[in-house]
Amino acid sequence: MPLKHYSIHAHFYQPPREDPYTGEIPDEAGALPYRNWNERIHAECYLPNARMGNFERISFNIGPTLFDWMSESHKDTIRQIVKQDRVNVRKFGVGNAIAQPYNHTILPLTTNRDKATQIAWGMADFEYRFGRKPQGMWLPETAVDMNTLAILADQGIEFTILAPWQADREAIDPTEAYKVKLPGGRCMTVFFYHAGLSCSVSFNPSLTVNADDFAIYQISKNYQFEKLQRQEPQIIILASDGELYGHHQPLRDHFLAHLVNGAGVNAGLSLTYPALWLRDNPPRRSVDILPQTSWSCHHGVGRWLGTCSCNPDSSWKTTLYQVFTRLVHQVDSIYMNTVSPYIPDVWQLRNDYSRVLLGVQSIEDLIFEKSGKRLGEDINDQISALLLAQFERQRMFTSCGFFFEDFDRIEPRNNVIYAAQAVWLTRQATGIDLQGQYQAGLKEVVSRRSGITAAQVFNGHFKRVEST
Repeated sequence: MPLKHYSIHAHFYQPPREDPYTGEIPDEAGALPYRNWNERIHAECYLPNARMGNFERISFNIGPTLFDWMSESHKDTIRQIVKQDRVNVRKFGVGNAIAQPYNHTILPLTTNRDKATQIAWGMADFEYRFGRKPQGMWLPETAVDMNTLAILADQGIEFTILAPWQADREAIDPTEAYKVKLPGGRCMTVFFYHAGLSCSVSFNPSLTVNADDFAIYQISKNYQFEKLQRQEPQIIILASDGELYGHHQPLRDHFLAHLVNGAGVNAGLSLTYPALWLRDNPPRRSVDILPQTSWSCHHGVGRWLGTCSCNPDSSWKTTLYQVFTRLVHQVDSIYMNTVSPYIPDVWQLRNDYSRVLLGVQSIEDLIFEKSGKRLGEDINDQISALLLAQFERQRMFTSCGFFFEDFDRIEPRNNVIYAAQAVWLTRQATGIDLQGQYQAGLKEVVSRRSGITAAQVFNGHFKRVEST
């Protein structure tokens, strides 16, 4: 029986880049010779890894917003990826793909209601693509708190993957899974990836030139001798941005292919993935997690709220987050007050709106299902517009918009455009105009580099939609 197991987890994700009014991704000059970054990264990463069969041999998640774009532009790539997961389902009874919350929102910073929607939409997208319910879910930036884990468990998720510094103890053993106890007798299984190896893959290109050397001299030496002596199986997980393999680091798609198809075996290692490992090795020990932590910033989730030492000139984030929070409160109140006379559970309606987003149910049929009667075209149109506003207001909190130091980037500007679209849709549906209430706060969000303000971006979107 093999004792040394290893798994490569790749997190594949791109934020939504579509203009919410046209539904198209504008040309992005930095992506040349391709029209936009999605096309470029597809050519350099998603497609070659699919063609090499790498998705069959790794643990991975693909963000729903990325899958949504690929479903229009590169359906054959999706078919290849899904087919490779199904090979493992047929062979082992469990797949190697896991889900992701829909909009890559930092879940500990959201309400429990929004956590539930993000998780539900992500699970629905996964089930639609892969034809099965997900066992695991990758949390955006691995940002975690106990409420997030509890809602994962409530919705049927069995495990997630975290960084070792997110455990409540320093001496965490990353060669086995742990159980996190939750209220009500529930629990969540957590895998902690190996920090040193994961950082080596991500940030030290000189170590990932030769897959055979990496397996022998890097992975193999990190198993615990005492466990080997006791004949205890061990798992080592390496986790990284999936776009590393071919996009961020050229030729690393070939490195990955050999690492999971020959180099590991040559080094005496057995390839696995979390769901397969859990089938035969349930967690034996418990651990608590440190709330408000993440994998990409050791200062926790504060990076997405304002200034930390990684981003010292980012006070604009605090202001923008506060504006968005106030805006969401009003958009949600209008949605609830307008829709609740017709549909008792407006938040379950929002969770199930994923069916409309995926095209598996019409908005009219969803409203009829939730209300129990036909409401008429005008009311259907009003509810539909308010649900679209809910979709846009979820996109406002896409994490990429709060990650970088300066405001004048495509990611934060897009988040502001999504906010403007949510306000515009709310006005179209109800006549209630929220645009003027946030101008003062949006003017305080200023790019140090260009001087552009969030108010200019917000109002610019309004002028465009009103002039067409």
